[in-house]
Amino acid sequence: MQETEAIVEHYEKNGNSVHWPPRDTDQNDETGLRICRDNAKAIANADVVAVVWDGKSQGCLFDLGIAFALQKCIIPISLPEQTDGKSFQSMISAWAKEADYV
Repeated sequence: MQETEAIVEHYEKNGNSVHWPPRDTDQNDETGLRICRDNAKAIANADVVAVVWDGKSQGCLFDLGIAFALQKCIIPISLPEQTDGKSFQSMISAWAKEADYV
């Protein structure tokens, strides 16, 4: 979490507007539905979506699905180790390369 916080601070210091869900989305939600809707709105308003995924967070995969459906450009900052063949991390890396951000 501290590493991600440092990344967020770096982007903000360079004049970027950052929506960081642990900080910017109210996490007090009995079912998670409002959290998903709030994050979807933030993604819809974003020019680019930066990704920090530990390989376990299903919320991150949900957010990536929203970004994919909205055809957003992404910047993978941290992903699990690459695999051979089909995997989410392979797909995310290929998606990012399409936008020439990596």
